[in-house]
Amino acid sequence: MLTIAVTGATGAQGGATARALLTAGHHVRALTRHPDSPAAEALHALGAEIRHADFDDRASLDAALTGTDALFAVTTPFGTDTDTEVRQGRALVDAAVAARLGHVVLTSAAHADRGTGVPHYDSKHEIERYLCASGVPWTVIAPAAFMDNHATGWTLSGLREGVFGWPMPADRPFALIPAADIGVFAALAFARRTAFLGRRIDIASDTRTPEQIAAALTAATGRPITHHEVGLDIVRTHSADLAAMFAYFTTTGLDVDAQALRRAYPEVGWHTFAHWAAGQDWPALLGAPRTEGAPA
Repeated sequence: MLTIAVTGATGAQGGATARALLTAGHHVRALTRHPDSPAAEALHALGAEIRHADFDDRASLDAALTGTDALFAVTTPFGTDTDTEVRQGRALVDAAVAARLGHVVLTSAAHADRGTGVPHYDSKHEIERYLCASGVPWTVIAPAAFMDNHATGWTLSGLREGVFGWPMPADRPFALIPAADIGVFAALAFARRTAFLGRRIDIASDTRTPEQIAAALTAATGRPITHHEVGLDIVRTHSADLAAMFAYFTTTGLDVDAQALRRAYPEVGWHTFAHWAAGQDWPALLGAPRTEGAPA
């Protein structure tokens, strides 16, 4: 059994990884800026040790990593900016080196190492390079687009109106993965340390077109859902970074071989998009459907 520190433990990827590691029998030290949050309390109830840590407080990182064997590292520019993400990522790597950790598994983004020009991909690649040069034993896992985003935010708002608004053509395939599969794959990387050391692996669970996603959402929700291509100019008014990402998805695309991953790592239990969608609590997410003649 390893003692593994997990950053972003109250977020999607970190939380999924913490749960997968607990299931595998490891001791999890969940690092969070908000140890009293409901998400932290839920992890504690599952057996995780909760520790306060802040990327901008090196002393807190050093204290949180003391006595651990390994680290799951996740960084994000959202809520800050890409320069902050790089600074915080480097601080985390420096703390891992100082703690003499035996393995750091960093989660990045599929294709982030390909010069995409997508700002939050480029920042993640900068952290990858810093980790690889640090001397600490490392693995980089690089997930494709998150299935979980289809049940949150502006996508969810559209689904309530029967529209899957997505900034890609209906027939353009793109690779997808749920947070749960990222967590299980990360746990596998820790379990098979020798086989994964020094490797960077793009990961995806399925490849679907927006039209196919709308059909799967129709089946899962029991409501007719149609795809509507949102213009990149509209996305750009909200985020130039996300607009650049969707432009990349549409032109170059994410060519992650989900079928090869399924053959190589069947124990992950990869979810198809339809499988993931069927597992969501759509009545709670969408609310009760309006009946004919009901007031608006």
